[in-house]
Amino acid sequence: MRILHVTHAYPRWDGDIAGAFIERLATGVAARGHELTVLAPSEEGRGGAEERHGIAVKRVRYAPARWETLAYSGTMVEGARSLRGMLSAGGMIGALAWAIAREGQRGGAELVHAHWWIPGGISAWLASWAGGPPYVVTLHGTDVALLERFAPLRTLARRVLRSAAGVTAVSSYLAERAARVAGIDPARITVQPMPVEVERFNRLSSGGGGVATVGRLTAQKRVDVVLDAVAWLEAQGRPLQLTVVGDGPERAALEARAEEAGLGERVRFTGAVPPERIPEVIGDADVFAFAAEREGLGLALGEALMLGVPVVAAESGGVADLVPAQGGGRLVPPGDAAALGAAIAELLDAAPASRQAAASAGRELMKRLGSDSAAAAFEAVYAAALGREAARA
Repeated sequence: MRILHVTHAYPRWDGDIAGAFIERLATGVAARGHELTVLAPSEEGRGGAEERHGIAVKRVRYAPARWETLAYSGTMVEGARSLRGMLSAGGMIGALAWAIAREGQRGGAELVHAHWWIPGGISAWLASWAGGPPYVVTLHGTDVALLERFAPLRTLARRVLRSAAGVTAVSSYLAERAARVAGIDPARITVQPMPVEVERFNRLSSGGGGVATVGRLTAQKRVDVVLDAVAWLEAQGRPLQLTVVGDGPERAALEARAEEAGLGERVRFTGAVPPERIPEVIGDADVFAFAAEREGLGLALGEALMLGVPVVAAESGGVADLVPAQGGGRLVPPGDAAALGAAIAELLDAAPASRQAAASAGRELMKRLGSDSAAAAFEAVYAAALGREAARA
């Protein structure tokens, strides 16, 4: 198959985290014998063609160089709120649509895989109206939140998703939300997470490090609940160390909260760390706590399990796809610090059985989330999409 991936985030250099999971999927698909090209936006005038790890990557110009700042930074939604941002977003969608149609006309692609329904999915949909290839859309999370929040986008999303030859989502939670809002049959959406660099998780935790949590320090991640759970445990006579990995706008408030709770010496804020250092930073935790609400998937939980660290999470969003119902995992009501603390204590009391169960669950996740397994799953999605298109013709 000749597959064209369309995305607004794709690594610009080795070690770049922007769209790194998409590159893992792309190289996995190519390794299975398929021809693969990636279309991504330019950044500040730096467009053109290149090759990364055997994959042809084409960075498409879409605006004056000083305006090409929407992609790669994770702030596209905020950036598109200004007049200049809206014009740039429209330019990006149009430029990608034109490039998709051109690739199809040249015979460079028989199927498009658009990551996020906006902007890439819209571009693929527009290109299909101009005779471009059929397309598959993957929903990653932020795009689902957008179609829920804005009525005009819901109308557009329905057209994009209903016209797609296939739709996938990285969690069952996102699939259910998207199906409900877009008014499509949930059975049409294939649930398949993006691949993880499982090779990094090549050792098991030896324990002794207390509690750990990982995530961008925003209100949605509810790290405040983790802090309160550790304070609750201390009040129960079970003092524990807490390592908070990540940075963000809530960091100062969280540090102040830890001090007010008398946890200053027990809590360590590491700031953001590169993905390759996650096994080192949380590798010896006794329990991984994750209190985020409405999380699309929560891959940090999967990474903890791959290290053999038992996990406890708020029962919200897509985390149930990863957290074991028993053994090495627990799910608790969102926002309930006492329940979170009690679950942490339960997992500690159940060691070493809970650690063994976590390691077993982690091994299963490694099989499921490895690049080749994910590539094989998407290969099946592509084949089914092309089969449906052939049947329509």
